[in-house]
Amino acid sequence: MKSLQKPRAVVIGGSLGGLLSATTLRAAGWQVDVFETSPNQLESRGGGIVLQPDVLDALHFAGVALPDPPGVASGERIYLDREDNRVEQLYMPQMQTSWSLLYRAMKNALPAAAMHAGETFVDFHMEGEQIVAQFESGRSEQADLLIGADGIRSTLRRRLLPEVLPVYAGYVAWRGLVEEPDLPRHAADMLRDRFTFQQGDGHSALAYLIPGDGDSTAVGTRRWNWVWYRKYSREKLDELLVDRHGVARAFSLPPGAAKSADIAQLRDDAHALLAPTFRALADATDDPFMQPIVDLRSPKMVFGRAVLLGDAASVPRPHTAGSTAKAAANAHALALALSSTWQSGTTIDSALKRWENQQLQRGRLMTDLGISLGDRVMNIAR
Repeated sequence: MKSLQKPRAVVIGGSLGGLLSATTLRAAGWQVDVFETSPNQLESRGGGIVLQPDVLDALHFAGVALPDPPGVASGERIYLDREDNRVEQLYMPQMQTSWSLLYRAMKNALPAAAMHAGETFVDFHMEGEQIVAQFESGRSEQADLLIGADGIRSTLRRRLLPEVLPVYAGYVAWRGLVEEPDLPRHAADMLRDRFTFQQGDGHSALAYLIPGDGDSTAVGTRRWNWVWYRKYSREKLDELLVDRHGVARAFSLPPGAAKSADIAQLRDDAHALLAPTFRALADATDDPFMQPIVDLRSPKMVFGRAVLLGDAASVPRPHTAGSTAKAAANAHALALALSSTWQSGTTIDSALKRWENQQLQRGRLMTDLGISLGDRVMNIAR
């Protein structure tokens, strides 16, 4: 590689982890191309995200502009009982944003020519110090670095570590989004400006406001985001993962996929177990979606010139509110580690090794915390 030629990275995965990798590495002087299996926009996926400092730091480094404000602020954190009484409250200000707001901001910051939709990664091989990514279409791309930022189902991780698989934790997260005006007033008054929880026997619910269409944070245009953690056996989970078209899905039910009977049962269970505020959220949600909670931790993140990042490397349970933050920290640290390799005597390989040691420790701490929090919240004995 010529000393003045920019090094190149190929990123597998066009969701948040991939876009964080691409934007931060470009800011560090690298040429980056992102390859995503889906031929369509991903903006409709996901719901709310707690906006953590690691995310803001990575986006600031990358020069990615966020709307002002970048989300919806909450002040109080309150806990409700079955009758909607406040049993605990504390002041814990934070900012909640939406998956789609972060996705759009980063995607808009990248040149259109760097985004390649409808390209499914299948394998790679080495040609000297260059790594060559191969795609289902027959396309191949040569680069200095291959980054697997393709999430829990990472194709690159399956190629590198076929024995490392997601392990079902024994419960799921049902999620929903409700337009701000569609929630009854009694529930809206309880939730507004707050991060709200209800803890039950083996189940747990939470809710907060996030930006609405067009990333709007104006009152009346926002969305209520809610999550309800429920225990299910593996057999029951397999039944739930059969969607309304009879297709057995491997990992989750996106909006519009859950069977009508399962949605009706969810609402019945909400009326039996949840406080009136959370029942109102469930009743007002047209298309709840579901994500099984899993544990996954790779023993390595660097394999020569192939790297695993974000959820492709390890998956913290959502109780940490840290999945996006971990991906941001991984990407930001990688960009900093590689920022001067192409103009100094530091090699890419030595920089990757130092980065791996730090990020493996971060992943271990966060996944351990998530397991501890989740098992305690869900009354799961190990």
